[in-house]
Amino acid sequence: MAGDDRPPEAAPDEAVSFETPDLYGAYPRLSQAQIAFLAEHGEQFRVEPGQVLVREGEGCAEFLVILSGSIEVVEAHGTPDERVLRVHGPGRFLGELGLLQGQVAFYTARAREPGEVLSLPIDRLRVLVDRDPILGDLILRAYLGRRALLVGAGAGFRILGSRYSPDTRRLREFAARNRLPHRWIDLEADQEAEALLRRFSIPPEETPIVIWRDQRVLRNPSNAELARLIGLSPPFTEETRSDLIIVGSGPAGLAAAVYSASEGLTTDLMDAIATGGQASTTSLIENYFGFPTGISGSDLAARGELQARKFEARVWVPAEATSLKPEEGAYRITFAERGDVVAHTVVLATGAWYRRLEVPGIERVERTSVYYAATVYEAQQCSADPVAVVGGGNSAGQAVLFLAQRVPRVHLLIRGPDLGAKMSRYLVDQIERHPRVNVLLNSEVRGVVEGDDVLRAIVVENNRTGERRNLVVRAMFVFIGTGPRTAWLGDVVALDDRGFVLTGASAQARASGTVWEGQGRTCLGLETSLPGLFAAGDVRSGSVKRVASAAGEGAMAVHQVHEHLGHTTVDVARHPDDPEAPSGRFAEPGGGRNTSPAN
Repeated sequence: MAGDDRPPEAAPDEAVSFETPDLYGAYPRLSQAQIAFLAEHGEQFRVEPGQVLVREGEGCAEFLVILSGSIEVVEAHGTPDERVLRVHGPGRFLGELGLLQGQVAFYTARAREPGEVLSLPIDRLRVLVDRDPILGDLILRAYLGRRALLVGAGAGFRILGSRYSPDTRRLREFAARNRLPHRWIDLEADQEAEALLRRFSIPPEETPIVIWRDQRVLRNPSNAELARLIGLSPPFTEETRSDLIIVGSGPAGLAAAVYSASEGLTTDLMDAIATGGQASTTSLIENYFGFPTGISGSDLAARGELQARKFEARVWVPAEATSLKPEEGAYRITFAERGDVVAHTVVLATGAWYRRLEVPGIERVERTSVYYAATVYEAQQCSADPVAVVGGGNSAGQAVLFLAQRVPRVHLLIRGPDLGAKMSRYLVDQIERHPRVNVLLNSEVRGVVEGDDVLRAIVVENNRTGERRNLVVRAMFVFIGTGPRTAWLGDVVALDDRGFVLTGASAQARASGTVWEGQGRTCLGLETSLPGLFAAGDVRSGSVKRVASAAGEGAMAVHQVHEHLGHTTVDVARHPDDPEAPSGRFAEPGGGRNTSPAN
């Protein structure tokens, strides 16, 4: 694109008539001072009507500011289904969350009128917003809002499949957990489904399928195939090497990635499903320090991921760890569909999973009517029907309040006699006042009533009186305790009797007789039974199951990583812009330069 030396035209103070209104701060207008600041580092070029600036399905590495004229944001460009999503005038900027995460575009941006546009490479923008936090916050809030609006509009790719298909549910959950714009086409209920199957010559039994840009069709793709389609994570090399591997990207893993990468260690953050862990499925976290009005788990995860990427942590999704083994002063972790990663140190932050509800008949409806998270995706499946929430902790309470905004009736089943026994008071107060919530104390699920593999009712027993009755619900949300995600570790590290990872003195006491000989120190507080292998967050034995404590442990784990490296004789792979870095790449053991703990 050719540039010129003309100064940018002033951004108007008020919106022009054709523009899409600024919804929820998603479409802010830059000030004249902000545009002038960006123009010092960018390139201006003219655009003509119809000229495409961003193309759906392709990568984009430029931050674009409209100086004059107007730009349309279009879905399904050049097809019979084309529709205009937004229109922007002078002073506004293009892009959404995927621009910062390296994903392909979920829309096409084309010139509506002749005008001028300012372009900056996205890497340059990252440097500039560090110098202007107000500008950076404005862009981030806008991009988070735009991603939410894209998801709500059903833009992006389409998933066509049966509501009764486990693979349809898998793909939809993967897309929802990763905040990917998409639309589900119900094979049983959507009239569009039959026409699309005929168009692509696909029989119903070969669904689910993913349709991208009306040109490319994936037949029952794996999560990894879908991730590659939209550029969710970079291509995996045959063997990746780094200073620190973080397995699991909940609050503990994200915090560890931010602190590790910001302190100069080459860092790989891996997760089997999506960044954010269980916290990302929480509709509103109201007791997290620093957010007096609360923050959704999804937004917290997105912000944490962007912060980790800002410091050049490599984020890999999906990446399911299958094995870990020590290897000559380092650790080798094998990932399904990814290959191996080798690193000097590892932080285990795989978190925990909600236990299944074991009652007769549940297996027949579990794939269609039983959920272990409560997000917009799950709520859409039962918006017109009553639901049951099983559990007495904070996760159950948050789910109840979220669902009560979207369904006609929520029945909360608690095994004990007191709603506040395991639930925070702020949740108890809201639940007791909510007109759509019915609390059933001393109540347990003993069975299900199903029809056509869909839940029709649950059998509820009062555990004090023994009385049973059928409670009509169409979905059940289960939050009845957690188990650790440690099965993939085998017997490599010491676990407690519940399967959580032991750390500190308890771990060293369970270590093999020679593993700590010659270390010159004792096991650190978050270190496992193997030197250089740490655990943080819910997966750790004795951890406090709270978002704030998990994030704190992630940060502390990195401090102890530095302390461990300070006792070794291996070089670490600092970033290329680190003046002390010998090569900016993983160094083999024995390099001779020690590291020191971060200040």
